[in-house]
Amino acid sequence: MEAPLVVVNFKTYTSALASAADRLGKQMADVSTNARMVAVTSAFDLSSVSSIDGLEVWSQHLDPVGQGSHTGWLEPETAIARGATGTIINHAEHKVSLEHVRDLMAMLPEGFPICACAADVTEARALAELGPTFIAVEPPELIGGDISVTTADPTIVSDTVAAVKEVNPNVRVLCGAGVKNGQDVATAIALGAEGVLLASGVTKANDPQAVLEDLVSKL
Repeated sequence: MEAPLVVVNFKTYTSALASAADRLGKQMADVSTNARMVAVTSAFDLSSVSSIDGLEVWSQHLDPVGQGSHTGWLEPETAIARGATGTIINHAEHKVSLEHVRDLMAMLPEGFPICACAADVTEARALAELGPTFIAVEPPELIGGDISVTTADPTIVSDTVAAVKEVNPNVRVLCGAGVKNGQDVATAIALGAEGVLLASGVTKANDPQAVLEDLVSKL
């Protein structure tokens, strides 16, 4: 098994934008772990955060458009030039069509990881047909909450893993929503996931460094 992922979505929290994004990125890079730490930043912060040594940085969203007359869209080639080495897509807070995901994948360079988010097993199965690098299952009702998906609905994690692997065994499965601590991460791995996607558990923490250390403490 490859190194488990700890993917932190900075969203647009005040505590994870601009200079705060740089600070959080450095804290992530300083965590001593065998896990694969990934910061998912605002497009505005890609260039700055990606300059931090030892940290993988993904975009929060990309659009399947080329360079030209596409005002307001997030064009992949520029994101890559500014430091994005991967992206999430179809997050619960920014849903897109399957066609959007398919067309974006066709534009991305070989080996550029794309993590497609799914609300349930059915959506995960449909996304798996496209063959993204990762699928992250996140029940929307648990996002930002105090109860981890691994506690509230563990079967959605194991069922998603089974469904995705049945469709495409090369797709790696992550889980998210309410993930807060090392036990949540360990439980996710035990359920068959290969890592976690989280946000507020880190970005809104009083001591993000301590939370980051705890997240990987049981790996």
